[in-house]
Amino acid sequence: MKFIWVAVIAALFTTACSDKSGSGSGEKVVIYNWTEYIPEDVLRQFTKETGIQVEYATYESNEAMYSKLKLLDGKGYDIAVPSTFFVERMHKEGLLQPIDKTLLSNYRNLDPAHLNKPFDPNNVYSVPYLWGSTSIAVNGDDVDPSSITSWKDLWKPEFAGKLMIMDDVRDNFYVGLRVAGFENNSKDEAEIEAAYQALKALWPSIKMINSDSPKSPLIKGEVSIGAIWNGEAYMALPELPNLQYIYPEEGAVLWVDSFVIPKGAENIENAHKFIDFMLRAESAKAAIEELGYAAPNVPGRELLDEELRNNKIIFPDSEDVARGSYHQDLGETVLIYERYWERLKSGR
Repeated sequence: MKFIWVAVIAALFTTACSDKSGSGSGEKVVIYNWTEYIPEDVLRQFTKETGIQVEYATYESNEAMYSKLKLLDGKGYDIAVPSTFFVERMHKEGLLQPIDKTLLSNYRNLDPAHLNKPFDPNNVYSVPYLWGSTSIAVNGDDVDPSSITSWKDLWKPEFAGKLMIMDDVRDNFYVGLRVAGFENNSKDEAEIEAAYQALKALWPSIKMINSDSPKSPLIKGEVSIGAIWNGEAYMALPELPNLQYIYPEEGAVLWVDSFVIPKGAENIENAHKFIDFMLRAESAKAAIEELGYAAPNVPGRELLDEELRNNKIIFPDSEDVARGSYHQDLGETVLIYERYWERLKSGR
């Protein structure tokens, strides 16, 4: 879902244990995850119930997570949360170990529509946690939302100096490919180059690239329009109530972030306990309410109030899902994308 070529800023978060069962137990689970991607109350409740301490380190991109786990040969962490095609890449490269579903009593809560996908048939290596989209957000005070129907609208001259994108090579080249008239996941270098040329024409209009907290420039009024994850748009609403999240006619980027267990994990049983805890309906409900991403958890969604269940930022219509596209692992072709992406960022 997200790429950044910067140093990873890792933060250690250890949950406080409020009951005697967890005090001094020595049990732990080490999680490597996106920033602000599990409610802290849920982490605390897990420790309270199990006595297992949570050590929590963060990354800002799939690339950073993948590179670190590859460098460490899958060691150092018990759980990671890669996006769709990175699950495929990581298990192909032997960085993951199979999930033991017999240890997941709450696996039955998962919506079958989000299981057995091409990136991990039969979910041998992954358990879906949250899913969402990358699409267009606008500040409705500055931009008429009804005027935005297509990714092509980002090229309108009136948005020069008011536009934000995220630092994600595949998401940005998805936009370039669609604007150039091609499909996602192309392996044709001529098509990739056409996408590069389209993005190069857009580049002078871009005010900033932000994947750390893309909601912040919109809230602060630094930009008026940009590509953003749906959860970031949702979290911006309390401070920017006129924000609009728009699914373009060419389709949004769709993604699933899944729990995986790296091959060098030391606390395997605790990793399964944590994954099973996150599959509870109550845990899924808390994640949806706080983060604004959809959980593929049927009873969890049923616990939501009606307004949230019908929130299109979180849960797109079936038509919007049908138009969307998931990234696939492209093997060595990804190096072509990365080469053109570096050219864009260096102004060449």
